[in-house]
Amino acid sequence: MDYPILETPKLEGELKELVEKADLIYQENFDKEVVFERAIFFSWYCGLGDCTFCYMSTLKNKIIDPKKARRSMHSIISEAIISKVFGWEIEFLSGGYDSYSKEELLFLRKNIYKITGEKQWLNIGTLNKKELNLFKPYIEGYAGTVETVNWDLRKKVCPSKHLTPILNTFQFCDELDLKKAITIIIGLGETIEDFEHLKKFIKENNISRITFYALNPHPQTVFKKSPSLNYYTEWIAMTRINFPKIHIIAGAWIDKIDYYYYLLKAGANSITKLPATRMFNTKKVKNLNGQVKKAGRNFKSKFYCEDVYSYANWDALVDELGLTKEQNEAVKNNLKLYLKKFEKNLKD
Repeated sequence: MDYPILETPKLEGELKELVEKADLIYQENFDKEVVFERAIFFSWYCGLGDCTFCYMSTLKNKIIDPKKARRSMHSIISEAIISKVFGWEIEFLSGGYDSYSKEELLFLRKNIYKITGEKQWLNIGTLNKKELNLFKPYIEGYAGTVETVNWDLRKKVCPSKHLTPILNTFQFCDELDLKKAITIIIGLGETIEDFEHLKKFIKENNISRITFYALNPHPQTVFKKSPSLNYYTEWIAMTRINFPKIHIIAGAWIDKIDYYYYLLKAGANSITKLPATRMFNTKKVKNLNGQVKKAGRNFKSKFYCEDVYSYANWDALVDELGLTKEQNEAVKNNLKLYLKKFEKNLKD
């Protein structure tokens, strides 16, 4: 499949210089490869449920039984297998607070580790040292959902997601020799002057990995618009310039695929946030691949396949996990649904 190099507007002035500097710093420290990182989401319920930007805040009062808002385990395992086959790295296992028990999450984490052969990241709320140690054989580190470094703003947009428990979990990570990451959402009401707070936070907590998201406003929340491309790009570029070796993941929703050229040129290592299984084998893939190609990067992740059924021995991949007979059958059936959808996308 030929991916066109799409035309994109040129950056100008100070931002152009900033991005060029960030791109040079990236090239000095990393190769040209870029991957899509898939956050595997496991629930629509959150025990906190009052972050004003979050989709789950609009659902909490509608969910009577939190267990019914969970994704099935076989669906999650199926998605991990698809990610492995098509070169999507697992960004982290993520979901709302209090959705799954720690034992259930450990089961999922063990199987995702079997599938990928790699340790992953956790983004499941705050954890105590005992809980972190339970996951340690299967994880590389823990991601704290900081969301914004404008601390007054954070109290308003994340009223129940207090910072102290996140910092405590970071301390446990240090004691257990686990790496630390954070998530930041751009467009909540912060300004570029708040970058100094981010800079200080990264240094003080020895953060090795950061995921940026461009705010995607959800209906029934107070937010109505996403950040501008230039403003979002500026945050990425300044982070790369100040932290040459930090791993930066940049995310923007499917209506902002044209952002990715700029985000990669500004120093992002990889991309995230896109609804990968929904867009696989669709026309939007040409746009995504074109943006990556124009940025001078080699895209390792695959979003197009004419014959998904023969591309991998799907049944064998499931059998290797050693699941119960019932679990095995459920995962295989779920995989078939995904593959059927990918096949259908080719014809639409």
